[in-house]
Amino acid sequence: MMFERLRAFVSEKPVRAATIAIIASCLAFAVFARPSKKSQDAELLTSSVFRGTIEETVLANAVLEPVRMVNVGAQVTGQIRALHVGLNQRVKAGDLIAEIDSLPQRNALRIAEASLANISAQQKARTIQYAQAENEFRRQKNLLSEQATSRSAFDAAKASYMALEAEVKALTAQMTQARVEVENAQVNLGYTRIVAPIDGVVIAVVTKQGQTLNSTQSVPTIVVLAQLDVMRLKIQISEADVTRVQPGQKVWFNVIGDQNTKRMTTLRLIETAPTTMASDGGAQTTAQSTAAIYYNGLGEIPNPDGKLRPQMTAQANIVLRTATNVLMVPWPALKERGADGRYRVGAETAGGKVQTRFVRIGASDKVNVQIRDGLSLGEKVVIGTAAPAPMDSPL
Repeated sequence: MMFERLRAFVSEKPVRAATIAIIASCLAFAVFARPSKKSQDAELLTSSVFRGTIEETVLANAVLEPVRMVNVGAQVTGQIRALHVGLNQRVKAGDLIAEIDSLPQRNALRIAEASLANISAQQKARTIQYAQAENEFRRQKNLLSEQATSRSAFDAAKASYMALEAEVKALTAQMTQARVEVENAQVNLGYTRIVAPIDGVVIAVVTKQGQTLNSTQSVPTIVVLAQLDVMRLKIQISEADVTRVQPGQKVWFNVIGDQNTKRMTTLRLIETAPTTMASDGGAQTTAQSTAAIYYNGLGEIPNPDGKLRPQMTAQANIVLRTATNVLMVPWPALKERGADGRYRVGAETAGGKVQTRFVRIGASDKVNVQIRDGLSLGEKVVIGTAAPAPMDSPL
């Protein structure tokens, strides 16, 4: 009967029919578009407490360099007449690297030797004259004691003797100087033959054959030699981490070009001064300085296959501590830390409720964290919430 009345009402009033249709549509939208309470509640993300091994490390950038590297240069000025080595060539200590035009040095040696010969001849002549003057002086002295000669003759013999004695001493000193000049000339001549100071590999050829070197102001580099059998890992440790590391700790690293290979070494030492002192020549820094402070940590790695090369970039992990077969949870499970050092976590009960627990932690790699007490194996902890699914538009 109600339906018949409604139909009659609509048939009598067409405008009222349109109004009723709009109201019905609005009511339907309100009913079907309203999210349920269940959809409004965010879903909890949980993870189980599990056992495993955790490693707490300090992550730092590092660079590889040869343990021993030498810039082989020239100590004399001149043109390189011959270069006897090339890139990647292995050399032994004493092998000839390069030859510099030696004509000026050979001429200097000849001049020094001639000067020495001249002074030596003068010394011999003066020595003979000195011996004669000494004999004459003694003879005149004896004659004077017997009053068989004049005082003037004795004085003349004495003066000649003493003058020649002084000349012989001066020539002896000049001979010493001349010998030193000859030795210096010989050394300078030897500098024109550049030899390898160490066993190693030529990793850089800086100067080419025919180039003229000028050693007046600085020592020009010809080649760079390096021993690549053992490499040094130079680790840049930030001032925030340097107090946590110490020599003797294990270090593992990988290079950018081979991130799947894990190489091990030991932190041998940590440089006392920061890297900025070496780059700034020991200049003092002010309290307002904003430059980051790093300290170099050094380790050595055998390189028998030669895969590690100078200036390779590496990611180093200095191992602070390792915990094996311990209880762990994901790092996001930890909430705020209490005054007693324990962290609050949310543990899910069998009924689906969240119970607050306080746990004591151990080692952490910032992904997982060791749980010393407060949780048991297999318990579920809350690590976050999943965002509610977006509501479908009814339009």
